[in-house]
Amino acid sequence: MTGREPKLDNDIFFVCSLIEHIGRTTKNRRADVVSALGKDVLARYLELADIYHCEPVENTAADLIEKHSIINGGFDNTTGDFNVPAVFDIAKVYKRLIVSVAANSGARPVDALIDVYGSWISDKISDYGCSMFYESPEYLYLSYLEGEPIKD
Repeated sequence: MTGREPKLDNDIFFVCSLIEHIGRTTKNRRADVVSALGKDVLARYLELADIYHCEPVENTAADLIEKHSIINGGFDNTTGDFNVPAVFDIAKVYKRLIVSVAANSGARPVDALIDVYGSWISDKISDYGCSMFYESPEYLYLSYLEGEPIKD
């Protein structure tokens, strides 16, 4: 065992990093970023992530913002009286949830990605004033299935 992540997990992580960076840069909800990019673009970036990740995520995100004319929104989750997690930390949270959803539902990764970002849990994960993004992967997955944060 090499301790390396499966390629697909790493590809999902890369795309989640792009989504998070674009969301922060343009002050858009992550669901809006996913919608602006669309399923075909997301699928292409998942398929070719090992090529695209050779560039800094900031450059690839800037290219996508320009190419898809993603305009600035009003969702700024990086200001407030809390510590803002790094882009890659949040991308890892999303990646784990998307991998769980795809594995347990049989959904294609791009469909699981779109479902997760389009669900209620995306806004909770993106609310850095609460602790949802610190929860365990299992808790996030079970909450996602439940449609709300599960109680202990």
